[in-house]
Amino acid sequence: MSLSPRLEFRQTQSLVMTPQLMQAIKLLQLSNLDLVAYVEAELERNPLLERQVEPEGERPGEAEGEGREGGERVTDADLDPRAGHGFEAEGTGGEREERVSDWLEERLDASRSAIEDRLDTTLENVYPDDSGREPAGLAPSGEAPAYSEWAGVGTGGRDDDGYNLEAFVSAETTLADHLEGQLALAVSDPVERLIGQNLIDLIDEAGYLSADLAGVAERLGAPPETVEKVLGVVQSFDPPGIGARSLAECLAIQLKERNRYDPCMAALLGHLELLARREFTTLKRVCGVDDEDLAEMVGEIRRLNPKPGLAFGSGIIQPIVPDVFVRGTPDNWLVELNADTLPRVLVNQAYYSRVQKTTRNEREKAFLSDCMQTATWLTRSLDQRARTILKVATEIVRQQDAFLTLGVQHLRPLNLRMVADAIGMHESTVSRVTSNKYMATPRGIFEMKYFFSSSISASDGGEAHSAESVRFRIKQMIDAESPDDVLSDDTLVQRLREAGIDIARRTVAKYREAMRIPSSVQRRREKQAALSAG
Repeated sequence: MSLSPRLEFRQTQSLVMTPQLMQAIKLLQLSNLDLVAYVEAELERNPLLERQVEPEGERPGEAEGEGREGGERVTDADLDPRAGHGFEAEGTGGEREERVSDWLEERLDASRSAIEDRLDTTLENVYPDDSGREPAGLAPSGEAPAYSEWAGVGTGGRDDDGYNLEAFVSAETTLADHLEGQLALAVSDPVERLIGQNLIDLIDEAGYLSADLAGVAERLGAPPETVEKVLGVVQSFDPPGIGARSLAECLAIQLKERNRYDPCMAALLGHLELLARREFTTLKRVCGVDDEDLAEMVGEIRRLNPKPGLAFGSGIIQPIVPDVFVRGTPDNWLVELNADTLPRVLVNQAYYSRVQKTTRNEREKAFLSDCMQTATWLTRSLDQRARTILKVATEIVRQQDAFLTLGVQHLRPLNLRMVADAIGMHESTVSRVTSNKYMATPRGIFEMKYFFSSSISASDGGEAHSAESVRFRIKQMIDAESPDDVLSDDTLVQRLREAGIDIARRTVAKYREAMRIPSSVQRRREKQAALSAG
């Protein structure tokens, strides 16, 4: 056996991630907001792309012959104010002028009567200083002014093109602005004001000071006592509790503001972990109070604000815009895309043909060809993305029709493979489609991934149950429990098995903790404390 180099031909198949394929995959997993931003960037970069402008519909009566029998055209006589208003236009010129004058007087009397009826008084009482003044909206001669005479008059009768109502809307006050305004009034020393400004900059949006005072003093080159003093001034600002370094300090500042801070309350704030675990027996011994006093102290703490800074400068909340609408029909469910979230772009073929004739070198031709290829692939990718989302959403609705009809307790187990096999796609494609996509149903707006949940087998060998529906059952049972009969995890397991759900105790505990529901011991203590306070 000898080894020697040789040449041979081989034919193989492999999947190559071309830039176009990567672009299509990227577009598939983008949310509608990210997709709009991406398309806007492409419109700025690619001269061959343009927005698709929707044709403006004609208003009723604007089309030629619309609303007239026999396709009658609008003539100059139709625009005559004397035509069609209850008088004939025939006769001599004097007769016509007389009839027009009579008609204007009738309209003037009607306008005066309408104004007096609306104001419940006469026009002489409305204009006591100018009894001969004509009704508002009419010229001194009694004729109705043309629209153009009032077209430029803004609110309040001002003819000002620069008038902008939005200029009167005040900007939102942030927490830093609110504290800086108080700092300027409370501190006059420049050094202390500089320290206070640095402390305000270190306060987070919840109102807490996360930095170490020793580090602040070292960085500013100021004595630690001065920094501590300025922090005390900042903590006296509105809202109460601002600038605290811990939850206990935040609550203590607010209690001092209400004159409710005493040794018993200080002991309670020093053992907030016991309050979180509802260990009221230990708290009574630590604080030296009875049941009634402890219930009153706990109620006082619950009325405080643990995050005082959130009242200022809240960020803009972006509402969820659904990608798919699901509407019920007498026979089935109608699934349709939200057209408002789909970017509409076109390839300007005419501009491409015109520019292609004027290209002067290979560099320009290469750039133009690349722009054309990118624009074509973008339009195709957007169309494919819309079709894929609609196909996946339709299959989800078909699988979860019981949820749409009966509620969350009838949500069925569903995974990506089931949907992928039904529509002939790969699981990764379905995963990308359902990421950051929302569906508006008669039961609310849900993320598409909400409809995918693991299955829990039935105890009687019947149809499996969805994990989401089991969580819903657990929450329902806990919400309905009474203070005298608090359900433990073992009791929940027993009742679920009686309902035909085979589930382990650790799974019930995991679902309960995921919903942030305390244990049965903590719930019992909390309900007893609530009864004592009542």
